[in-house]
Amino acid sequence: MKVSKNQYTEMTADSSPASPVWKDLPMAFIFGGLICTIGQALTQLYMSSFDLDKKNASTWTSITLIALSSLLTALNWYGPIAKHAGAGTIVPITGFSNSITAPAIEFKSEGHVFGIGAKMFIMAGPVIVYGTIASMVYGVIVWIFKLY
Repeated sequence: MKVSKNQYTEMTADSSPASPVWKDLPMAFIFGGLICTIGQALTQLYMSSFDLDKKNASTWTSITLIALSSLLTALNWYGPIAKHAGAGTIVPITGFSNSITAPAIEFKSEGHVFGIGAKMFIMAGPVIVYGTIASMVYGVIVWIFKLY
């Protein structure tokens, strides 16, 4: 059966469920805000309890959020939370942690090098590559125009 591009587009549109945007938007806002609120609370906790300056407290907050996200992914709890939260769990640092941890867990049976090592960057790899390239381009622009 030969299918034209327009027919294929119609077939995929018919078989794809409509996204409940008016439900997804508030959920993403609530969960994303909750993650950021937890991060802010951790920063305040680290500053007050451990007498850290804001920079070091923020670093420890990032480390904590990454570790918690990886732990929730390993326990298979992150997926169900993300199913309801949508983009609220994808955008913050926790989503990036999940995008590295999930493939590493999935492909661990293939070994440390060709499983975990090679596959854990399947989803996060492009973000890392393009982020690095973008920062280099930005750095060159700043250096050329001395914008700092």
